[in-house]
Formats: sequence, structure tokens, C-alpha cells
Amino acid sequence: MNRIAPPRSASATRPITRLIPGARLRPALAAIAALLALGTALPAAAEPDATARAAIETSTRERVAPLPKKLLDLLQTTIAEHGAAEAVSACSEKAPAAARKASEDTGWQIRRVSQRNRNPGGVPDAWEAKALADFDTAVAAGADPATLERSEFVTEGGRTVFRYAKALATQPMCVTCHGAPDGIPSDVRARIASVYPDDRATGFAPGQIRGALVVKRVVE
Repeated sequence: MNRIAPPRSASATRPITRLIPGARLRPALAAIAALLALGTALPAAAEPDATARAAIETSTRERVAPLPKKLLDLLQTTIAEHGAAEAVSACSEKAPAAARKASEDTGWQIRRVSQRNRNPGGVPDAWEAKALADFDTAVAAGADPATLERSEFVTEGGRTVFRYAKALATQPMCVTCHGAPDGIPSDVRARIASVYPDDRATGFAPGQIRGALVVKRVVE
């Protein structure tokens, strides 16, 4: 798993070359101006040490790990009781609701993304797209999709943010709604077109990476 600590960004060191005539700086401002004029960097915000980083990774993984299985269990029950077409509607409502609830409970941003998304809110950003591409490469090389995850501490907006992605592999039951279009039952195709008119999430085979469960967690 990638654990790449972000480089510290350099503080601005542009010297002050002109003051407004007659202006009087307060002592604190004068001290800051003097530091900048000398090219002295102000202290950077503390970053998590190795122990703290490991704890953040572990707690994030443990919190989100049950979510994919809960969704699969829900879809299996829905298909058994009401048919595959009804599972499309259940997935469109229950999966986002579960992610929202987890986000509210933790204060983190949790969602599912895919390079070929079904939900309009599932478009990956650059970091997530790179993780998905790496997962595809690993599976092509023979890796077990269930073992694939990626994490990294990055700096965003001056804050340290923990980013995490867990690969979501296509399960055999998933091809009923996500497999080759000509193999999807007509009633399921109709329900997909109704709920997701811009759907791109078909053509998957079992074992392929269909997407990822991702987390953004501010740690500073």
C-alpha cells in the first residue's frame, strides 16, 4: 500500500521592498515582516508521525471495510425477493445513503467512484483515477482484487489530508446489471435507463475492477 508522505511546501520568502510612507506597523506585524524580509520561513504545521499515520490508516480501513459487504448483502436479498430490476433502484438509493451516513458519522468524505460510473456523483478526481488505473494494472498482472488498496497523505489547502481507496471487484452477481449489455435482462436494462439515463457502467466481467470505495479525511 502506498504510504507516501507529501513534501513540505516552501513558505513564501518574497522580501518586503517598500512600505507605505508614514505607515506604522504594530510590533507583531513588524516581526513577521522582518522574518519575511530575511527570507526566514515561519514554522510549518506539524505532520502526523509514523505511529499516528499507522493509526489513521488502520481506523479508516476498519471503518469503511464493512460497507461493500453490506451493500452486496442488500442486493442479494432484494434480487431474491423482488428480482434484479428492483435491485437497480435499491442500489441507486441505499448505496449513496450508506455512504452519506458513514460520512456524517465520521466527518470524512466517503463515496464510491468508477472510471465507468453509473451514479453521476461517482466520477473520480485525479488521485482516485490514478488509484483505479493502478488497480487495473495490478489485476492484469495477476493480483487478487480483494487485496488492493491505496493510501497517501497529501497536502490540500494547507491541510494534511489522508486519502484512501479500496478496490471494488465485479462479483458474479454484479454482471446481471453491469455485464455485457446484450446479456442484461430487458427489464433490468429498462430500469437502468430510467434511473441512470447516462449510465456507463456495463461491459464488466467477474474479477474486473468496477470501481473503488474512497475516503478523504482531514487529519490536520
